[in-house]
Amino acid sequence: MKIDYEAAPDVQELVNEIALRLNFGHVNRSRVRCMRSRGSKSRRTIARIYGLSKIWQKALKMDASYVIEVISERYDRLDQEGREKIVIHELLHIPFGFGGGFKGHSGWISDRKVDRLHQLFRNSYSN
Repeated sequence: MKIDYEAAPDVQELVNEIALRLNFGHVNRSRVRCMRSRGSKSRRTIARIYGLSKIWQKALKMDASYVIEVISERYDRLDQEGREKIVIHELLHIPFGFGGGFKGHSGWISDRKVDRLHQLFRNSYSN
């Protein structure tokens, strides 16, 4: 089975809202795109993030950009809280320099950090 991709405007809206409410100023929202895939054979992955590496940026004469892919078969089954946490997790992979690279999990991304940021995001609605 082949993987099909389509734009994910609902995820894009959530990315924009989270980046704004959590003051992720380093995330250039106009250069983050969201896609939904169907047909992935991945077993545990819910979402992935891709960056346009320096070599591609130079070759294509483009600025750094990122794509967040949500795997429909898993992401779409989540409740709203789960979706928000997945998007927060993926945004944490974007480094402060927004240069096309990634921040790894080790020492930077944890369930505890995602939960704390999610609580801040939820609390931002009451402000």
